[in-house]
Amino acid sequence: MQAVTPAATLQSTPLALNPTPDSYAHRSDAATLATLISDRHQLDPQWTASVLAQARVLDSVRRLVMPAANPGAKNWGAYRARFIEPIRIRAGVAFWKANETTLQRAQSTYGVPMDIIAGVIGVETIYGRYTGNTRVLDALATLSLDFPTGRSDRSPYFQDELGQFLKLCAEQGEDPTQVLGSFAGAIGLPQFMPGSIRRYAVDFDGDGHIDLRGSTADAIGSVANFLAQHGWQRDLPTHYAVVPPGDEKARTALLQPDIVPSFTAAEMQQAGAQLSQVGQNHRGLLALVMLHNAGAEPTYVAGTDNFYAITRYNQSSYYALAVIELGQAVRATARVNK
Repeated sequence: MQAVTPAATLQSTPLALNPTPDSYAHRSDAATLATLISDRHQLDPQWTASVLAQARVLDSVRRLVMPAANPGAKNWGAYRARFIEPIRIRAGVAFWKANETTLQRAQSTYGVPMDIIAGVIGVETIYGRYTGNTRVLDALATLSLDFPTGRSDRSPYFQDELGQFLKLCAEQGEDPTQVLGSFAGAIGLPQFMPGSIRRYAVDFDGDGHIDLRGSTADAIGSVANFLAQHGWQRDLPTHYAVVPPGDEKARTALLQPDIVPSFTAAEMQQAGAQLSQVGQNHRGLLALVMLHNAGAEPTYVAGTDNFYAITRYNQSSYYALAVIELGQAVRATARVNK
């Protein structure tokens, strides 16, 4: 297969002739990675090397990717308060009203409810207000070649994302030195990583170009498609109310699979869990999900396959429930204010 030569971007990404000390232009490991990426993704080797030579090491990215020094106790109440709050809900209502037809079309096409789509975009970027101001090239290069010690090494993952990013820019004729995103390399209203853009993003506005930064329609359709591709089931609730077993051994057994649906409703009840009436009639598998509340009693829900699908976006039960509850709040407020 012939290597892709992105002519439009070759002119805008010349080889760095006077590299700064924080540049990757002088690094042999960067040159080796450029060769690997160009081979793996069928990219022009000269273009790939010239782009990576312009990437810079960002110490800020290395700091931000590290876990908090004092994370404190997990607290669903505090986490929830960050996302289900007036500013985000107001922004969500404005987004909902401006894009209701597109949200409805995405729901019809992919089976993902409007409020779930709105919840994801609201949690990720407050509906496009904060999409990141870090050069994606710098972020991904730093995490590929200078991943900090002190936590599990994820540099192979970011090396793959760097390759996906350069391939994406080549395919779309974008200058990779001009794309901004999060400190981890996520892009646009829904904060997709480059690999997710190439696999799951869709041209939902029909203009022949996928743009998660400028097109709310593409962002909406892409979130819905991502969830559908990760197992979302049309018309299935995300979770049910549940009271966990009082017996510690039985409760521990139900919690063992974490967020992965593993038990029928009958099995959960046989173990001592008390499901809501509608939950008792659930035909698929469920997960007993526990969210800590610092020193207070935990919050429990019985998560379905759709709850699990949301965690494929961000592997956190706290994230999933925040998406669900923000979306519900936005939907309810938008309907009241009609």
